[in-house]
Amino acid sequence: MRSIHDNLQAVRGRIARAAAAAGRDPRSVALLAVTKTHPVALLEQAVAAGQRAFGENHVQEAVEKMALLAGNIGEQRACTLEWHLLGPLQSNKTKLAAARFDWVHTVASEKIARRLSAQRPAGMATLNVLIQVNVSGEASKGGVAPGEIAGLAQAIASLPKLKLRGLMAIPEPTRDEQTQRCHFFGLRKLLEKMQTQHPALDTLSMGMSDDLEAAIAEGATLVRIGTAIFGDRRSKGTESSLAPVLQKTRPAV
Repeated sequence: MRSIHDNLQAVRGRIARAAAAAGRDPRSVALLAVTKTHPVALLEQAVAAGQRAFGENHVQEAVEKMALLAGNIGEQRACTLEWHLLGPLQSNKTKLAAARFDWVHTVASEKIARRLSAQRPAGMATLNVLIQVNVSGEASKGGVAPGEIAGLAQAIASLPKLKLRGLMAIPEPTRDEQTQRCHFFGLRKLLEKMQTQHPALDTLSMGMSDDLEAAIAEGATLVRIGTAIFGDRRSKGTESSLAPVLQKTRPAV
């Protein structure tokens, strides 16, 4: 069985090859390790292998992991990590998200954006945010329609504690590379259109374990990789879920 270190090296190799094939500098593509449902022990291995940016879907699960990780690797080292929220954000979680994350990828309404800005603690750097776009038009997917991007971007740009960085999408899963590239091409064109009004935008969060090559070919600057690093996602109640890790790492009394 390959280690987390080996898996990270393999993914970094895929990124480098995809970037080279697209005539891009591999350093222009950031790797975000998606740790949702995976135990803290695997995050520690990823940190030891040099990974610094991590993505979580659920605010509460992420905050618990942040605390455990800080206890295990030390506060100073934990402070060098970067945390990205990738899941849908409900109004009752915006205060916690605003205080604990460095990035939120799934802003899809002005209401959520305003709450994040208002609840970002004083003294913290501005919160990096991405507008989630529903590029494949799936009813089950979050995100705004392409025609709603401009208005939301303008609203976000006016908020003092947020920094709009670009766009994020989770297209409909498919093994067909041409379809993959079509969706990613569409998101890139949307970003280019936005850049005429917001020239500082620099981020396209798109591409996962099964389609990172297509995403990089179409301009991804950040790929979100979970399975290729940590294996299949754990479900609640399995022996690899967060609960046993919480119990194992809780200090003795």
